Amino acid sequence: MDAHADTVGLAQTPVSGLTIIRSTQPSDLQHAIPNPLICLVLQGTKLVTLGKETYKFAAGSSLLITADVPTVSQITHASTDKPYMALVLDLEPVVISDLVLGMKMVPRVSGAAVRYDAIDTDVQDAALRLMKLLDRPESLPVLHSQLVREMHYWLLSGRHGEAIRRLGAPESREQRISRSVAILRADFRKTLPVELLASEAEMSISSFYQHFRAVTSLSPLQFQKQLRLIEARRLMVSRGLSASSAAFDVGYESVSQFSREYRRLFGLSPSRDKESAKKVLHTK
Repeated sequence: MDAHADTVGLAQTPVSGLTIIRSTQPSDLQHAIPNPLICLVLQGTKLVTLGKETYKFAAGSSLLITADVPTVSQITHASTDKPYMALVLDLEPVVISDLVLGMKMVPRVSGAAVRYDAIDTDVQDAALRLMKLLDRPESLPVLHSQLVREMHYWLLSGRHGEAIRRLGAPESREQRISRSVAILRADFRKTLPVELLASEAEMSISSFYQHFRAVTSLSPLQFQKQLRLIEARRLMVSRGLSASSAAFDVGYESVSQFSREYRRLFGLSPSRDKESAKKVLHTK
């Protein structure tokens, strides 16, 4: 982790879908709509809030997210001597479907989208071997796919197994909604007709609205707004864009509407939030 994390504290690795998080100090609140993933906390503490539920993750804990749901997270315990460290692996529904079939498991079609538990020993061992590939890049083309597949196998065999099966259910509600979510993620700057999204999920419009909210906790429009606002915040903080430039870049036509919705989500105006984020980054 120390060798491969970057100075910002978030590093995409050469292993597809594997991300390193390392922070030497507590963070501000981070809003996101993550893809289905598993997060292994190795050191430090993090709080993750979904709706009215808040989960605390300390060293040795694993966080599972099985749907595209909005979360608010915050690193609460981290220091230079003991940085917060975590590994995040995106879950691959195709791999899960194949494994569920081969393991003769019955796919689970309902359950909480976020859960936590201790890290299984087999999962920890597979994660270590996956990380070791970073020091031997020549082995990545040969071993990457099979180690990621093995990681999914141990996850399915372990404490999170029942919850992860839902991602492997063929034509489940979650999988059908995920196709519409993929369109929203790719084209969130555009005005997308709900008819297109419902058609992608192979649902009627009324059924689509109902199932979309059940899976993501948001309406399609709310989901798109959060994607836009999260990206706008990233543009302002990492690239220094003004609020108006960021608003137009993510698809807003009205800066005043952007500012109102930004404050509603993040609790601060765009300009104040940008300055606050700068101060946090400056101290790192």
